[in-house]
Amino acid sequence: MVEQRYKKLAVGLENRSYPIFIGRDLDSLLQETIRECHSQGKKVVALLDGGLSKSRSELTVDLLQSIPHLTLPSGEKTKSVEYLSGVWDFLAGAGVDRTGNLIAFGGGVTGDLAGFAAASYLRGIDFYQVPTTLLAMVDSSVGGKTGINLSAGKNLVGSFHQPKAVFIDLDYLMTLPEREFSAGMAEVIKYGLLGNQGLYQELLSMKSLLNAQSEELPGVIEACCMDKARIVELDEKETIESTGGRALLNLGHTFAHAIEAVAGYGEYLHGEAVSIGLLCSLRLSVLMGYCKESDLGELENLLNSYSLPVKLRSSLSVSDLKVAMQSDKKVSGGKLRFVAMRSIGDAFVTSGVEWDDVVKVWQSVGAD
Repeated sequence: MVEQRYKKLAVGLENRSYPIFIGRDLDSLLQETIRECHSQGKKVVALLDGGLSKSRSELTVDLLQSIPHLTLPSGEKTKSVEYLSGVWDFLAGAGVDRTGNLIAFGGGVTGDLAGFAAASYLRGIDFYQVPTTLLAMVDSSVGGKTGINLSAGKNLVGSFHQPKAVFIDLDYLMTLPEREFSAGMAEVIKYGLLGNQGLYQELLSMKSLLNAQSEELPGVIEACCMDKARIVELDEKETIESTGGRALLNLGHTFAHAIEAVAGYGEYLHGEAVSIGLLCSLRLSVLMGYCKESDLGELENLLNSYSLPVKLRSSLSVSDLKVAMQSDKKVSGGKLRFVAMRSIGDAFVTSGVEWDDVVKVWQSVGAD
């Protein structure tokens, strides 16, 4: 009997439901998917993160021999109208019709761009996610949020477009740069803070830090994916207002997106900006009278342990950050919405935040 090398989860969205495969050496599963598409006369093409092609091309070379593919530069600047247009041209040049399938090999940038290209090309074609960074595995590859950035802000243009499947092959993490792995840990920590106190306590109590070879890593990734799937199933398109719904996943991101926009895309990895954003959200929760000062020290130590930033590398203007926050897609009815915490593992969405408190939070991380 052949040992099954993966765990299968599911995102239940009626006719848009799809599996999440988590394991090692998932090439055969992906090859089977490609063969099935080809047997039905469907075109299959791929987008490939340029950083991946340099670091771990042997994992994808066999797969890519049978399908047209386009390599994109790594980095947040690729999530742009310019590169999106290039992907559309690639799809058209490859002869992709409405039965076509697009596979995204890469991190969150590649997955977001590929997903939006798939959502918009011919008014929608199928696509698959093959996340190759920890951040993409635990967050951006699941849930169907796709999009690009504008100079005015991050992810301001996009669509909800669910993948047909997500293939989380842990072998890709073996060559992931340490900085990228750490950036992914910010999103892992986010899940603990917003609703999974057990995960947060597990992270705090681990005798050694997580890395690509940790025995605990598959379980941690699975826990994050299950949390994400549960929230997406309840609120696929972020329409629930009363309990927060999918908006809870934005914990730390109102601050993080402002940092990325003002500092310039690429200055911080997304997870690095989220790290500072999580600390900002917790400090805001303390100022609002919810969480304890001791919670701040605990979180700061955890972020520091993974070499994640807890302060801005260089000072940014509070007024510029305010402008960026007001352009954020989470603004509703002209009011900024924040995700705060009543306690660790109990997040909620609020627009009842005093700007003076936000200024204090920004100043605490080095803004002026």
